[in-house]
Amino acid sequence: MFTGISEIDRMFGAMDLLRNRMDRLFNDFDGSSLYAPAFTLTSNSPRTNFLENGDNFEVQAEVPGISKHDLNIKIQGNYLEISGKRIVDTPDGYKIHRNERGGSTFSRSFTLPADVDAEKVEAMMKDGILYLKLPKSETAKPKQITIN
Repeated sequence: MFTGISEIDRMFGAMDLLRNRMDRLFNDFDGSSLYAPAFTLTSNSPRTNFLENGDNFEVQAEVPGISKHDLNIKIQGNYLEISGKRIVDTPDGYKIHRNERGGSTFSRSFTLPADVDAEKVEAMMKDGILYLKLPKSETAKPKQITIN
């Protein structure tokens, strides 16, 4: 039996180390979705940063290899959805020896902390990153109230 808290801590530390090594082992194979926690992103979901700067929200999403024509951005109130598809065609006459960059689709949705003025949204792509500037709606901006 355990004689002290330090032995229990060492046991849990060893278990964490084993779990981390097993996770890395399974991530090398395409079975990672079987063992990954429910909140991890699937491999075709773009990694996203979400920032707030005064009167604007800003979103930066990694979308390498996706044309701006294959992206869809929808905003309604405080709901943002980014979806798209990656198309990879094999040229005629070519034989595939390895295909790791297959075509895929994705859809990410976010509930923003405040409503957005959809008419003033700006979208830009640069170096495989989608940049969205989402101005807060006038009703979402704080108002200074004067006391009579």
